[in-house]
Amino acid sequence: QVQLVESGGGLVQPGGSLRLSCEASRFLLDYYAIGWFRQAPGKEREGVSCITGSPAVTYYADSVTGRFTISRDNRKNTVYLRMNNLKPEDTAVYYCATCGYNGAVYSTGYWGQGTQVTVSS
Repeated sequence: QVQLVESGGGLVQPGGSLRLSCEASRFLLDYYAIGWFRQAPGKEREGVSCITGSPAVTYYADSVTGRFTISRDNRKNTVYLRMNNLKPEDTAVYYCATCGYNGAVYSTGYWGQGTQVTVSS
């Protein structure tokens, strides 16, 4: 079964941290790069980060570089997004998806259901 299931969202204060998890089916991990996208109310969906297979190459949007870290654990079939120094403008629904990179992170078709991240005091 082809699926992506996110978890780990929630409410956090500005400056705080969260780790999102994306459990992916083995097929997707073996053949696709996996990444994260986000969509805030009234805004277009934004590609945040993408990680390829072995060797793992990572890509980030300028808005999160230096604050977010993407990683993957193939033994656990999971891709993570560690988010540090969170800002109110990071508030969005975060989606796990298959991805590519051509100067920006773009989707290649498979999506999870999304998890809400809210940064507020």
